[in-house]
Amino acid sequence: MMETMTENKAVVRRFNEEVIAEGNLESFKELMDEQFINRSAPEGMDNGPAGMIYFFNEILRPAMPDIHVTIHQQVAEGDLVTTRKTISGTQTGALLGIPATGRAVNIDVIDIVRVKDGKYFEHWGITSLPEVLSQLQN
Repeated sequence: MMETMTENKAVVRRFNEEVIAEGNLESFKELMDEQFINRSAPEGMDNGPAGMIYFFNEILRPAMPDIHVTIHQQVAEGDLVTTRKTISGTQTGALLGIPATGRAVNIDVIDIVRVKDGKYFEHWGITSLPEVLSQLQN
């Protein structure tokens, strides 16, 4: 069981480094279960794999091409991995309707991922994105 939890943490770390930070579509396909459900998808947004990659590669990356993920902490229990992290970058493109500001952006995230057979199966998350958006408008 201990080994599985360590492996699950490695899956989540890989997803953060290769998919979120680098935009690697091959890694995304490898790490994402076809039945994946994002329990924290905004109302009206695709809560499957397509919605997840759309958010990172079509919304976040164009706004912050220098995107970086810092993992502060990971805790695993059973098939769940909780990660506390910061997604950071410089807002050089429009972000959810807010024109480029050139400002440093730090989005704090705590998420829980259910890993099944080495793949993302379920996701819950809370982020400081709403606060960040309101700061960028000022």
